[in-house]
Amino acid sequence: MAAERRPTRGATMALDRRIVELYDEYTHKPLDRRSFMNRLVGLAGSAAAAEAALALLEPNYAQARQVAPDDARLEARYIAETVGGVALKGYLVVPKTPVRRGGVLVIHENRGLNPHIEDVTRRMALAGFTALGLDFLTPLGGTPADPDAARALFPQLRPQDVVAQGRAALALLAARPDATGKTGAIGFCWGGGAVNDLAVAAPELSAGVVFYGRSPDLAKVPQIKARLLIQHAARDTRLVEALPAYEAALKAAHIRYQAIVYPDVDHAFHNDTSAERYNAAAARLAWERTVAFLAAETGAA
Repeated sequence: MAAERRPTRGATMALDRRIVELYDEYTHKPLDRRSFMNRLVGLAGSAAAAEAALALLEPNYAQARQVAPDDARLEARYIAETVGGVALKGYLVVPKTPVRRGGVLVIHENRGLNPHIEDVTRRMALAGFTALGLDFLTPLGGTPADPDAARALFPQLRPQDVVAQGRAALALLAARPDATGKTGAIGFCWGGGAVNDLAVAAPELSAGVVFYGRSPDLAKVPQIKARLLIQHAARDTRLVEALPAYEAALKAAHIRYQAIVYPDVDHAFHNDTSAERYNAAAARLAWERTVAFLAAETGAA
């Protein structure tokens, strides 16, 4: 597990740690909006202070957008395909440069395929990959506009359907005429766990990048064929505490991997739609490592 230099915080102001932890509880557990707001007001001290804190925590898609949807260097479109009997819907972005390239599946957090993940998909394409942001909520009607409604759907997803969609998406990327035939996957939070599960189930996956995602079933780790880059936040104690057991299983199975824990950063430190949890220095470093890793594993024909 690599040690890291201390990055500067990306937030504009520091919030009470209890508020950040409450927001993480709200985003990951079945905590309804009213209960969350009542507890937030209690911690912040007033309704006005709670709203100010919420402005730093909740997504601001427009402010965080890095690549315009109509960027002239890219071709972006929404797709609806059926591959091997599996219905896929998503956002496909391809660089206009006429070269063979690796394909990367971008897996969203537990809010579904939203404008932030679409922007990350464009960033991945600008880095030189054919990038597909897949909507894994497609079997349940697709990602709703309300993020709370989207979150409520995830417990209804069947694990086998998640894996089936992931493998069908990899097949779609690998079969393109401009493809090297090698594929990678990158996932954030829920999507990071999905990358781990896909690595277990999909021997055709060349590389997986896990951003603060749960470990897979450790008994199935020997099935992994992909090389893995696992990136966690030091303050994300639940996942950090689970990492040594995952590493032990990876080492025992002789799986090629690198695990990095970034100090003094929160869960979702790469998500620049949330001013409080985002950390610009750590996010930039993690992204640079991600691009280099995926290029090395998927770029050669």
